[in-house]
Amino acid sequence: MTTERPGSKKGGIVIVSGPSGVGKTTVCRQVIRRLDNVCLSVSLTTRPRGPGETHGKDYWFVSKEEFQQRIEAGQMLEYAEVFGHLYGTPKDNVENALQRGQVVILEIDVQGAKQVKVVYPDATMVFILPPSARTLAQRMSRRGREDSGAAEIRLDGAGTEIAAAWQYYEHMVINEDLEQAVREVVNIIRGQQLIH
Repeated sequence: MTTERPGSKKGGIVIVSGPSGVGKTTVCRQVIRRLDNVCLSVSLTTRPRGPGETHGKDYWFVSKEEFQQRIEAGQMLEYAEVFGHLYGTPKDNVENALQRGQVVILEIDVQGAKQVKVVYPDATMVFILPPSARTLAQRMSRRGREDSGAAEIRLDGAGTEIAAAWQYYEHMVINEDLEQAVREVVNIIRGQQLIH
């Protein structure tokens, strides 16, 4: 659903997904720096805060109880359990940004993307691909966020996610060269005429 007010810029939803370690957060942050009136929705999660992460900037870190209360109150646009932790998008933040005529980037997984597409059928869907499975494994290992067992589970899940993405996403962007990937996503958003 695209929200437009008289005399305001057009807004809309852009969903960006991709396997863990593919660089989607970096791509999204670069896109926001280059485009006016574009914001990144900050997700809620029950996972522990990682080193260097900031509450309210990287994620809203909440307890499982608080997350469940928000689900029951209908305050989540989408949510899913991923590797034992809940992740989701607060509905009010997205609605407020759309009312201001902003383009909202949701950096979410394929499960969440399918939920959002039901609510916002006009949402633009972009999937970030690694140049190869080997490159993805190397990037995950450089991040050092998970032990080898968790990394292996994430790599196994990446294949499933990529297969699903070919069915549901209109735009596939390979993140081999960061600058090129960022330019492609910027051009996709401009091409959808979500901003002028």
